[in-house]
Amino acid sequence: MRTLFTFPGQGAQREGMLRALPSVPIVRETLTEASDTLARDVSMLDTAAALRSSTAVQIALLVAGVAMSRHLVDVAGPPDAVAGLSIGAYPAAVVAGVLSLADALHLVERRARSMEAAFPSGYGMTAILGLELSALSPLVAQIHTIDSSVYIANVNAPTQLVIAGEASAMSRVAALAQARGAHGIRPVAISVPSHCELLDAPAAELAKAVAQVPMKPPRLHLFSASLGRELRDPARIANDLAHNMARRVLWHDTTTLAFERGARLFIELPPGNVLTKLAAVAFPEARCVAATDTRIDTLAALMQREREVRG
Repeated sequence: MRTLFTFPGQGAQREGMLRALPSVPIVRETLTEASDTLARDVSMLDTAAALRSSTAVQIALLVAGVAMSRHLVDVAGPPDAVAGLSIGAYPAAVVAGVLSLADALHLVERRARSMEAAFPSGYGMTAILGLELSALSPLVAQIHTIDSSVYIANVNAPTQLVIAGEASAMSRVAALAQARGAHGIRPVAISVPSHCELLDAPAAELAKAVAQVPMKPPRLHLFSASLGRELRDPARIANDLAHNMARRVLWHDTTTLAFERGARLFIELPPGNVLTKLAAVAFPEARCVAATDTRIDTLAALMQREREVRG
């Protein structure tokens, strides 16, 4: 295993992300397929106004990841493995052949709407930079109460953590973290408290819909960012897709496992480059690139080189 496609989560979105995709037939066909499936023009989901909605964001991330993956596979052949952070698990599953784009679109739309409905305001996520998990955990425990809940949601890197919960509780944790030496506090562009038990109920509802969707064994290595392991059983992948909104993200563990299994080319699919930066720091021996910032012929050449090394 040499080449890993990574798919970013919510927070990576940017205005114009779909319109910035390459204007090639396979991308246009994917946008048309998504629009026909949802009976709406998905190319309009990347405006500044539209991206205020988690539903638009999650659909746009799914479409962008699948469209660019199809283009890259068409030009350079498939990767060896895929991994997606949060909503990124859905395009990863589509690219791995686990479920169709149409089914993924319906599930993601339902996922996003249930998350928004559960927490319409007053909650969110905040990145804490510069503290390790052992230092941040007691600060979260100090602030967390039933009425003012806050949780550790993402372990993206040893010192790049994300908390989720009620806004004032997050602010108090952030203040304590700064006093303990955190060098960065950054609100994440997410209006719901993902990856903690606050979303257990929406996840349970989504699981009922996921159970009605046919799932196939993955054609590629598929890594779960909420479990930090490779999944091959369609039933386990289905469970992961349904419940990952309420489970902590173990991105560092996941990419470390992929590296240990042989991944040496990390390609992040649009629209983000944060996963690329994380991988570059964690795995200096690997080549880490973002498709958004790299020419398609360069990406193809890098994939071909890894294919030759793999033999």
